[in-house]
Amino acid sequence: MPGLILLLPFAAALVIALLGGSRRQSAWIAGLASVLGLGLLASLTPAIMSGAIPTVDYPWLPQIGIGFVLRIDGLAWMFGLMVLAIGALVVLYAAYYLSPKDSATRFFAYLMLFMGAMLGLVLSGDILLMVVFWELTSIASFLLIGFWTQRRDARQGARMALTVTGLGGMALLGGAILLGQVVGSYRLEDVLAAGDIVRASPWYPTILILVLLGAFTKSAQFPFHFWLPQAMAAPTPVSAYLHSATMVKAGIFVLVRLYPVLSGTEMYTIIVSTIGATTLLLGAWVAIFQHDLKGLLAYSTISHLGLITLLLGLSKPLAVVAALFHILNHATFKASLFMAAGIIDHETGTRDMRRLGNLRRYLPYTSALAIAASLAMAGVPLLNGFLSKEMFYAEALDIAEDGPRVFTVVAAFLAGAFAVAYSLRFVHDTFFGEGPRDVTREIHEPPRFMKLPVAILVVLCLMVGIAPAPTVGPMLASAASSVLGKDMPEYSLALWHGINTPLLMSLGGMLCGITLYFGLRRLFDLHAIVRRSYGRHLFYVNVDALYNIARRFTRRIANGSLQRSLLLMLLAAMALATLPALPGLLGTGPGPDLQPMPLLGWALWAMLVAATLGTVVMHRQRLVSVIVLGAVGTAVSLSFVFLSAPDLALTQLLVEMATIALILLALNYLPQVSPTPQAGSWRGLRRWRDALIAITGGGITAALAWAMMTRPSNTIAGELLARSLPEAWGSNVVNVILVDFRGTDTLGEIAVFGMAGLFVHALLRRARLAPEERIPGPPLELPIPATLGHVLFPLALAVSLYMFLRGHNQPGGGFIAGLVLTIPLLLQYVILGSRYVESRLGFNYVRLIGIGLLIALIGGIAPILLGYPFLTSGHAEPVLPLIGSVPLASAMVFDTGVYLVVFGAAMLILSMMGDIRPPRRRPATSQPTPEEVGP
Repeated sequence: MPGLILLLPFAAALVIALLGGSRRQSAWIAGLASVLGLGLLASLTPAIMSGAIPTVDYPWLPQIGIGFVLRIDGLAWMFGLMVLAIGALVVLYAAYYLSPKDSATRFFAYLMLFMGAMLGLVLSGDILLMVVFWELTSIASFLLIGFWTQRRDARQGARMALTVTGLGGMALLGGAILLGQVVGSYRLEDVLAAGDIVRASPWYPTILILVLLGAFTKSAQFPFHFWLPQAMAAPTPVSAYLHSATMVKAGIFVLVRLYPVLSGTEMYTIIVSTIGATTLLLGAWVAIFQHDLKGLLAYSTISHLGLITLLLGLSKPLAVVAALFHILNHATFKASLFMAAGIIDHETGTRDMRRLGNLRRYLPYTSALAIAASLAMAGVPLLNGFLSKEMFYAEALDIAEDGPRVFTVVAAFLAGAFAVAYSLRFVHDTFFGEGPRDVTREIHEPPRFMKLPVAILVVLCLMVGIAPAPTVGPMLASAASSVLGKDMPEYSLALWHGINTPLLMSLGGMLCGITLYFGLRRLFDLHAIVRRSYGRHLFYVNVDALYNIARRFTRRIANGSLQRSLLLMLLAAMALATLPALPGLLGTGPGPDLQPMPLLGWALWAMLVAATLGTVVMHRQRLVSVIVLGAVGTAVSLSFVFLSAPDLALTQLLVEMATIALILLALNYLPQVSPTPQAGSWRGLRRWRDALIAITGGGITAALAWAMMTRPSNTIAGELLARSLPEAWGSNVVNVILVDFRGTDTLGEIAVFGMAGLFVHALLRRARLAPEERIPGPPLELPIPATLGHVLFPLALAVSLYMFLRGHNQPGGGFIAGLVLTIPLLLQYVILGSRYVESRLGFNYVRLIGIGLLIALIGGIAPILLGYPFLTSGHAEPVLPLIGSVPLASAMVFDTGVYLVVFGAAMLILSMMGDIRPPRRRPATSQPTPEEVGP
């Protein structure tokens, strides 16, 4: 059941994206997924109420104790219901809010992705899995906040939210890893049961700070609160969902979830309560002076999140109950208020309260609903906000210490007064007074189904406010007991508790808030006050400083000189290769089983050295140096043959052929002779410097090769040889390593190779010759018959397939087969011309790369569906008529992906290089540029 509930929104997102239907169709799919998930979760109510915890455990990384664990306790059940219920209402609301110009497919797909990420976070039974879904919420919110890509404020708000919450996610990941190491397990039930062990650990302060950084950034606590108002550039359905049940509640959820582990220390109480109180007061005060409806609601959200954080920071069981109660209440009235603000914007074309006013005459039903929700936000009796505010006052008064008690009580009272003030401004400046002003639209009530979600939420506010015990009592008790366990306190949910201090504080706060608002209106022109966001300003100052540092670093390091780039890359590679291996190099000596070098080996070595020196001596004659360089590659290939490594020899030879062809294509756009640098003292110093670096690099490489060849023979190689045939059913150990033992490495390598091809395509696609610019027929009159091109390709294809099919047991495989097919096809380009080849063969190399990667992934994922680790190879040996037994390994599927990616990427690079507009040649008398001369 938990797995199906989690799968529904992700499946809906995929279906919506693939179908790409109308707004109505996308909304129906999203709504059905939300309602069905809500029904499945609600069906677990009897089990949750009885204390059961439905759990699903899929193996993920069992070697290090990490599983894909989903569990639904009371807390996860409460948050899941909130996410799905408000999500369903947001879907209904968005179906009428979006304009015909908006992409409904993209919006609802992003919304379902966001819902799935939040559900995954609250249902996770492994703290590292929780971090994975945490990061997915950041990505999904980035897509939703920046949904209107044409708006600059939307793009800026999305980047800011992703930056702040992404940095917090990195901190949370560090805290989760340390927490798992201290506990000895990443499973949530083990972590929650190890609170005493964690608090006694010397790593506790570090864990606490890292986890709080993640929670505070996500829930917009001071000083990270500035990103939330900037996210108001998102569509209003996104804002309603993000502020009420998802994004900002994710940080609160982590605080509540890890409360049994991290709370109970003085450090926790001081940090969490101080940050919560500061956020509570700052957000409430700034909200009073906002002119934008959503801006006011955003800062009020910050304030209410600070209230919940302050309650959790008190480290008292009843304060946790109050925090959970306010999480539910805040979700209902804040979602309804954002939807009401969206209706006003939808009907009037503005959210600026300076242009609004008197809307109760134009939008009577919407006004009534919004006023009721505002009163709930202000904490007026008979509404749900009043009850959780009273519980907050009671917990503030119940603190034993005098100092913190006074501070907390004053903060609570001021926050209550400020809440009344900004709620009054929302109501008065929008629905009363004079106006509206400068509104170009004809104002009328929206469709009834657009108001329906607001009405449902407002009714819930009234029901909870009048009869809290029967409406949310069981849910609250279940969630609180799953957090507090045996520390669960006794409490009473009722509208009337008699005349007591919390009631007097609440009434006094309402009177002070009314006085404050009308006093500020009398003393100041609130419409003329514009408050600057110092947090936002500081964020952009830091971003600009980071960009300036990056630009200076780039100018110093990457000034356009290829020689300097190669120099720095070579020095870095030498350092990274030498430092880790230095202890082994110093202790390396000749082993007892060294073989003498035969005469053929000395001949190959002499050929290799001579070709290398010839390349250096003749490097300015570019064509000659490329030919000599080919001799280097040939000598290396022959060395592999001499050392009985046929797979490596084949690969090296084919790579050498493709590389030489690529270099020759590049030479077509360069002068035949490299320019001679100007004489000077620096030229001589540079030669000595380059010689020193070359000798050092060669010596390090020789030392590493010597260490490899003289190390003991009892290495992992023997283990691979022993396991290749019985476990992977392949006698070609090299291929078995590539597609089975280290298949994940190969998957990464072909992905990089494919991306390299796509990068070349992206860089050169605009430089390709148009069909009318191409020379018809062969580009050159070659002494080769054109029919040779027709003959070569079928032969090459047959040889390529033969090398591919035999690769698991004989020299060959997907990589070699892909290159075997590449070389003859490249000759076809040379002999017959690109237009002829592409018009008849019709290869789409970009698509081949994608298909190859997809096949490789399928070959790796399929074993997981059967209960085996990623890329596990299976084996079958069917008996065919006339042929007999044919050994087959499922690794061939993965190797097929390698084959297609290698062929597609290699041909994409070579074809693009061979068919671009030649650059303008500089006059022969011009001086070389600094980039040509080098540093």
